[in-house]
Amino acid sequence: MNVPLWVWAATIGAMIVILIIDLAIVDHPWSKKKGPQEFGVKQAAWWAAFYIGIAILFGFGLWYFGGATAGAEYFAGFVTEKSLSIDNLFVFYLLMGSFAVPKKYQHEVLLVGIVIALIMRGIFIVLGAQVINAWSEVFYLFGAFLIYTGYKIVRDHMKGDEEQKDFTQTPVVRLVKRFWPVTDDYHGSRLTVKLDGRRHLTPMLLVILAIGVIDLVFAVDSIPAIFGLTQDAYIVFTANAFALLGLRQLYFLLAGLMDRLAYIGWGLSAIMVFIGVKMILHALHENGVHVPEIGIALSLTVIIGVMAITVIGSLVKSAADKRNAPEIDEGDRDTARDRS
Repeated sequence: MNVPLWVWAATIGAMIVILIIDLAIVDHPWSKKKGPQEFGVKQAAWWAAFYIGIAILFGFGLWYFGGATAGAEYFAGFVTEKSLSIDNLFVFYLLMGSFAVPKKYQHEVLLVGIVIALIMRGIFIVLGAQVINAWSEVFYLFGAFLIYTGYKIVRDHMKGDEEQKDFTQTPVVRLVKRFWPVTDDYHGSRLTVKLDGRRHLTPMLLVILAIGVIDLVFAVDSIPAIFGLTQDAYIVFTANAFALLGLRQLYFLLAGLMDRLAYIGWGLSAIMVFIGVKMILHALHENGVHVPEIGIALSLTVIIGVMAITVIGSLVKSAADKRNAPEIDEGDRDTARDRS
């Protein structure tokens, strides 16, 4: 699509306004309770529904003004990025636990993470579009990378690497601690604090740095995936942005379901491999090789189908595990209580 500069500016401006309103409402500046408050499940559900609603409305608007192909590409990209963001939430969940971030500050940390992610992905989108325009063979590289990423997702989930990772000991965090003193405790939402006449960093700043590094890794994974569905920079950016905008609300909404999504890694792996194959077939077709291409309608159907099967299968497995879990009788409870 040929998108005018004023449309880009209006789109980015509207997203900034939404984020500002979101943060202002969450912080309740008019409330009698001063300072940040914990983010409730009901509040998260309403905001998550709001963000998904405006993403869908935007998609229909794009479909109307840009045509059916543009609309389908947007929805396929949005569903893909939203699916990848669910996997990202597992890492955010572990990061919050590693740094023991108080619940009332978690939504602020996530907001900063979203802003960093938007900036990172914006840079990657611009670079990716330039590379694709200059060198179409990059689709071979992107395709191979996505297939490897799909394999790596399954391998990491099977090994349980994410569960064992301590984000307080990442190279960036260790480097910062080497040059600046860091307080043991949080000092509200402050990033630095002066103690005994010397400026100290707080764990809040370390969390933000860790999220920044994670966002960079996520951008490397997600941007090639959506470029496999569309090469339109405006669609790539808006699909990513709308998938990210409701990420922190989705975090609090799904926090209690993290352990129940057992098959999420398999679903994401299948999507990455599918898009990787699609990109390689597209590259072969562009170079004169007569191979079948995967259309956007089929891509959208496969992506939605895989995620639906993954989520439903995970919830069914969780319910079955709960039913089959051994129950502790009263005698065992009394024995356990006596031992404690």
